[in-house]
Amino acid sequence: MTETIDDEPGDLDADVKFLAENTDLSPMQARKLIEEHGRDREKLLKLAGSMKAES
Repeated sequence: MTETIDDEPGDLDADVKFLAENTDLSPMQARKLIEEHGRDREKLLKLAGSMKAES
């Protein structure tokens, strides 16, 4: 089963923090990426690697 944002809303902040700390994305970019692509961290890290950080 694929996790969605609605599965465990309390963990969304932890996922945003993880993604922002482990990539060049801002928390806002990380949240948007999670909303668009789900909460699979491996997939998110790959997608984040192809994105530019906000300046």
